[in-house]
Amino acid sequence: MTPSVTVSHRGEERIRAGHPWVYRSDIIAVEHAGAGEIVRVVSGRGGRHRPLGCALYSDRSEIAIRMVSRAEERIDDAFWRRRLERAIEYRRQLDVAATDTTAYRLVHGEGDLLPSLVVDRYGDYLVMQALSQGTDRLQSAFVRHLVDLVQPRGVLARNDPRVRLLEGLEQKVELLHGEVPEQVFVREAGVEYEIDPWHGQKTGLFLDQRENRLAARRWARGRLLDCFSYHGGFALALAGQCDTALALDISEDAVARIRANAARNAVRNVDARTANVFDELREFDRAGETFDTIVLDPPAFAKSKPAVAKAAAGYKEINLRAMKLLAPGGILVTCSCSYNVDEEMFGAIVQRAAADAHADMVLVDKRIQGRDHPVLIGVPETYYLKCLILRKAGE
Repeated sequence: MTPSVTVSHRGEERIRAGHPWVYRSDIIAVEHAGAGEIVRVVSGRGGRHRPLGCALYSDRSEIAIRMVSRAEERIDDAFWRRRLERAIEYRRQLDVAATDTTAYRLVHGEGDLLPSLVVDRYGDYLVMQALSQGTDRLQSAFVRHLVDLVQPRGVLARNDPRVRLLEGLEQKVELLHGEVPEQVFVREAGVEYEIDPWHGQKTGLFLDQRENRLAARRWARGRLLDCFSYHGGFALALAGQCDTALALDISEDAVARIRANAARNAVRNVDARTANVFDELREFDRAGETFDTIVLDPPAFAKSKPAVAKAAAGYKEINLRAMKLLAPGGILVTCSCSYNVDEEMFGAIVQRAAADAHADMVLVDKRIQGRDHPVLIGVPETYYLKCLILRKAGE
């Protein structure tokens, strides 16, 4: 018999509104469906069992089903190949190569109608993540199609995010095709980086800020402070427009990588320091330091709803300190990658920080994640990165 899942009225309304996720609390019945199987989704309203489409089913996660189609169609190998082809074609339309870039996101999960599947391209190599029972079960098929369509030298699975534990899946890193070295060199908008796809954060590099770094170049000048720098993405991208650049990160390994990347690109005006950004900003304030350009690109402070209040306090603190450190006419690039802190909330936090810092801040650009990380309308979870470029008004 065909595996099926019956959803409540609330679950049905969620699907009809365009959201691919239905939570376990809105599941009425599950018939013949195993972990990670493709299921037929039907409405439980009025007992009519009206078809709503097809989905990936999880028997462990609170996200019980992830819709892959709102039509009754055959979800077979050809279906998945077509979805991958469309995602790849969209990146060709973006023409990221025109910005002298060899690292970008090839598949962005729900944003490409491939729920819980992430594929990043680093030159000749692909790094993928299968984050649900469904994509984990389909992993070998995805690899086969990607190898045929993209012809990479290697495909690595970075299936080590903690979210896999919620699916009852093992955290692991494994080679799926060819070879992937621990040291890979890529370019992003003309800057060369060394990445470690096996052990680096995420899949090796934070790719979602590429377009924002390019936008920030237009405004950067003078003395630059890049906070939470990781591999020095903003510092290296903006250094050419600045007199000096100081990159801060709490990780000694990250700071070593920043220095190596600066040397690799013959960028001589970048210094990197291991530091707690919160402490360092307070020290700069006490010392009366000023900067002409400041970048705040912290990790997600709010990884869950209960963490939002503490995260809001953290965002306000670093923004308030940065605004105090900015010289008149200076530029602040401030970001949040916390999905649970939405655009409106983040804007309000920055506004309160400006008020408390007695700083008149002018919004010169409002940005989101790069276009290779598409936002699916009606699915707020796919809109996670907020980036504001602000100018401090005054003499």
